[in-house]
Amino acid sequence: LTVFELLTATFAADEFDLREDWKRTHSAMVAKNPLLKAIENTDFLQTVTLLATYDVRRLWDQRAVTSDGDEDSRGPAVTCKRKDVLRLTLNDYKQWRDLAVVGYEEAGRLLVTQYFFTPKDLPYRPQLVPLAAIFAVLGQKAESEGVRSQLRRWFWCGVFGELYGSATETRFAKDLPEVVQWVGGAAEPDTVSQASFSPGRLHTMRSRQSAAYKGLYALLMRDGAKDFRTGDTIQLATYFNDEVDIHHIFPQGWFKDLGLTNPLMDSVVNKTPLSKRTNIQIGKKAPSKYLAAIEQRHKISPADLDGILETHVIDPAVLRSDDFECFYEARFEQLLQRIEGAMGKQIAREPAESTVSAGESTIDFEGAAAPPDEELSSEEVETMEEELTTVG
Repeated sequence: LTVFELLTATFAADEFDLREDWKRTHSAMVAKNPLLKAIENTDFLQTVTLLATYDVRRLWDQRAVTSDGDEDSRGPAVTCKRKDVLRLTLNDYKQWRDLAVVGYEEAGRLLVTQYFFTPKDLPYRPQLVPLAAIFAVLGQKAESEGVRSQLRRWFWCGVFGELYGSATETRFAKDLPEVVQWVGGAAEPDTVSQASFSPGRLHTMRSRQSAAYKGLYALLMRDGAKDFRTGDTIQLATYFNDEVDIHHIFPQGWFKDLGLTNPLMDSVVNKTPLSKRTNIQIGKKAPSKYLAAIEQRHKISPADLDGILETHVIDPAVLRSDDFECFYEARFEQLLQRIEGAMGKQIAREPAESTVSAGESTIDFEGAAAPPDEELSSEEVETMEEELTTVG
């Protein structure tokens, strides 16, 4: 049985229907923000448990200031492990449920400002567990831009540091008090100070299962990437109406038609957010060909289209030359700089960073030994197959 099912049975003894309560609570959250459809019942219970145990620890700390030192100096832990969730009483749940809802609603708003619109876009669903608790504890303090900039930095460090793939419960328990203290002027939380991004990771990020891949996709949209064809920035409405997704810049079909193979053609460096119609117009053409076709068909001047390309951190002159090697190396560096900005820290560059050849299936990157992506789920495989079919 899941922890939710076990707690449902426990609360039933007090004539409280946890399942029905969660159904109403979840529906209300999703009605306000569809992104919150990603939240699972166990996520919500973990956030409630974090809030309950954090309050116990807060009260203990207050007593410790005036005590004579007889109490256990370690104090009660902030936690949300399975055993601690199962210790929740019905009174605990009722006391902290509404505040947890507020926390999730605020967390959802923050993520939408970072251009995460649907559950499939989220780099790490579990990262919302501590984020919601942090918003709940901070309350009105989180309304200031200074605090929100800290929370954004914490979020992006978690994403590009790829810190929420395993052992998340321990990190959740550290995140809540450490981020709250950081907002109050203390040292950076471990999630920020320990986060690092290997440049070579860009070479191995090829599909949606990578949290950093999803993060970079959203970062480009957040920072003003415009559609090649329409020149529109990507907002919530255009994201859905124009069926925006991440697509190849040098098309796969272009490589195949020329008899070229290169493992880097599927790297995130060669992908960017575009509308479905724009991607269809790109087809299998060389960049110089499809850019000229876009200019002619949509009455866009070369200078204006160059400006649009720059919003995707693409060097227009290099792209128009159909030089994949130069394009890749230039955009590789520009993407690293975007990640540095989001994380608020410098990324150490590696010597002999790249050797790219569009006509060879070899790769000589210092960072290419980064950990491989995890195994794809069946849903992710279907998504990839649809994407590959679309890009031709």
